Amino acid sequence: MKSLETQKLEIVKIGQWLHTKGFVAAMDGNVSVRLSGDTVLCTPTCISKGMMEPDDLVLVDMQGKRIEGHREVSSEIQMHLLIYRMRPDVRGVVHAHPPTATGFASAGMTLDSALASEIVVALGAVPLANYGTPGTPELLEALEPFVPDHQAILMANHGAVTYAEDVLHAYMHMETVEHFAKISLVTHLLGRQELLSNENMDKLRVVRQKYLAMQAVANE
Repeated sequence: MKSLETQKLEIVKIGQWLHTKGFVAAMDGNVSVRLSGDTVLCTPTCISKGMMEPDDLVLVDMQGKRIEGHREVSSEIQMHLLIYRMRPDVRGVVHAHPPTATGFASAGMTLDSALASEIVVALGAVPLANYGTPGTPELLEALEPFVPDHQAILMANHGAVTYAEDVLHAYMHMETVEHFAKISLVTHLLGRQELLSNENMDKLRVVRQKYLAMQAVANE
């Protein structure tokens, strides 16, 4: 298990990456890590994710109550906690508003077309959850059906949330979602899509299972 200080530094660095890449603006987005003992280290509300210091982070319990930290807890922490409750294997969650992917979410479009083999292996598909007001139970209700079987979810008229066995891989999933959205957008602009065949998709699903198994071993 990494030290608390190391976990804080990783979250701060990921906040900088999100801001630099334009995946968040102003005080958007949030990042969290599940620690031992059912506690969660998370970014606070009302701060630029590109300008955080380790001391800005907040420690909460699994109900979202602040345990440590001088800043206020984000109202969207409940989205993170929902994922942690439903997915014991998940230890990192990233929520952001990457522009192209959020454009798809705001157009009511999923990112589940069989367009690129690397995307299929890395993420499978990215479903679209119905709109729910941020920080409210209705958002959790919209996300809940998709959490068990996916690693990334678009949220209608909102953004995206990604999660993984650690926060670094959760961030990488966010990069992959935006990359996939850009590829999809280009195909729409070109006016055509050459989708992978069912046979090739079956082969890629086997590759994906091997990929996930290797990741699990690497993280033991």
